[in-house]
Amino acid sequence: MKIMLTLFSAAALAFASSHALAGDPRAGESKAEACIACHGADGNSPAPAFPRIGGQYESYLLHSLRGYKSGDRPNPIMADIVKDLSDRDLRDLAAYYAAQDSGLYVPRRGQ
Repeated sequence: MKIMLTLFSAAALAFASSHALAGDPRAGESKAEACIACHGADGNSPAPAFPRIGGQYESYLLHSLRGYKSGDRPNPIMADIVKDLSDRDLRDLAAYYAAQDSGLYVPRRGQ
């Protein structure tokens, strides 16, 4: 019984920790003002010079944003935009854009 309680407690703590690290899309929307000019409000810029980030995996977006901030992913424009953002801000932005529709048309088989 004690082992089961320990396992349950560990699982609950892991779930709570992962949830606490997840971004908040609603908070991300309010932080996305600087992103809209290039990527569009929903992350689907019609300009080919700017990547479509709407609907991307949250983990990929967060990894990219952290890379811009740390300099591991060199891009002077993005580095300047994220330099003063907290990790919470980056998580929220990643969650917001991940929650958007990708805007890409994917034909179904037979269409």
